[in-house]
Amino acid sequence: MDTKHAAGLLADLLRRASTELPADVLDALGRAEAAEAPGGPARASLATIRENARLAREGSVPACQDTGTPSFWFDLPDGTPVLPLREAVREAVARATAAGHLRLNVIEVPSGRQVSSNFADGSPAIHFRFGPPETTRPRATVLLKGGGSENQGRQYSLPDSALGAGRDPEGVRKCLLDAVWRAQGAGCAPGVLGVCVGGDRAGAFACAKEQLLRPLPDESPDPTLAALEKRVLAEANELGVGPMGLGGRTTLLGVKIAALPRVPASYFVTVAYNCWAVRRASAALA
Repeated sequence: MDTKHAAGLLADLLRRASTELPADVLDALGRAEAAEAPGGPARASLATIRENARLAREGSVPACQDTGTPSFWFDLPDGTPVLPLREAVREAVARATAAGHLRLNVIEVPSGRQVSSNFADGSPAIHFRFGPPETTRPRATVLLKGGGSENQGRQYSLPDSALGAGRDPEGVRKCLLDAVWRAQGAGCAPGVLGVCVGGDRAGAFACAKEQLLRPLPDESPDPTLAALEKRVLAEANELGVGPMGLGGRTTLLGVKIAALPRVPASYFVTVAYNCWAVRRASAALA
């Protein structure tokens, strides 16, 4: 794989993610605006959000001043070398930063120094997934997740006596509604929940964030999880939090739940909260 060519494709992927909301997200925002009361703050907020998205796309400028933390997922044929892809990501991030599609968003810890290249060990996160034999073309997906929504991520350990949540789908439901209620407008609602049930602490957060790559209209292939996605979405939208926490009928645009095996002693429910700006994009690299 030619590193320079891949870097160019990835830089354009970052541009698209930063400036063009996916069609399924735009459609959901349009339906949400139509469902809100005319003249109310919820409809006004959603109208402003949609106008913002239009201007960002037409001007090829970031949809949000916080261009977020990039996370990359590469779906690769077995045996694909990954070091050239890591170098391509480094160059792509530098190009996107120079073009203004990413702001300077990486801070060293504990020094507090800003990283001028926006690339450092562990940032951005890069995940390599080696596919089945029919995977013949490398494919990249990027998610830009803002800090405000990242701060609303949560992890619960069941049973949770404060919530009255046991180790079952009903307990998971209580956790997810609690996460939405606690976020209020701080995560720039209406949001999307990426959820992992089970797993270990670290792996569950990665799995939960990966669920944000799923299109909003899809549903889990597991019937129990699919039913839970629908129920939590409906009940979250009855909480009255609304767009930007100003009240209304639309608090979430989607709920995406996956599950991982767990050890007997642990039962985690992990939530990755995303704001209305679900900035994801995907493209083939060859």
